[in-house]
Amino acid sequence: MPLILETPRLLLRTMSLDDLDFLAEMYADPEVMRYYPKPLDRAETIERIEANLERYRNHGYGLWIVTDRATGQPLGRVGPIPQEIAGQNYVEVGYMIHRPFWRQGYAREAAAACHEHLFRTMKIAEIIALVRPENLPSQATARSLGMQAPRQTMHYGLLHDIYVKPRLDC
Repeated sequence: MPLILETPRLLLRTMSLDDLDFLAEMYADPEVMRYYPKPLDRAETIERIEANLERYRNHGYGLWIVTDRATGQPLGRVGPIPQEIAGQNYVEVGYMIHRPFWRQGYAREAAAACHEHLFRTMKIAEIIALVRPENLPSQATARSLGMQAPRQTMHYGLLHDIYVKPRLDC
């Protein structure tokens, strides 16, 4: 599968249906999905993968699988997602790392590489992250990436803080 980005510890590559077993395990974990409406079953995971493949076709980007550079072990998924909020289009960098790999800095490292890549290649004015107000770990990650939460929105029926990071050379 095509490699998108590399960091000192990680590889980010395109997602495919070959990732179903890993993603189904991660999306079924109640702790990983704590700030989402519910854990997903295998059929719902297939739907998520197919929706991401559709993003690749329609937008040229979508969520990427994060793997350990040394072992090839999948760790999570991180990457750009087109979002529409109050009639405006944004690019969100979403991040989700599977629970066995939490608290090792993988989400921040992968998201930081995504930010740099998107600002450099897409020249977008800002990147957002949608974070539930009670999701303190994701808030910490967003802040560590230099993002600020100036406002809130309802997204899929749930309140979210909108963290924003502008491109500095605008």
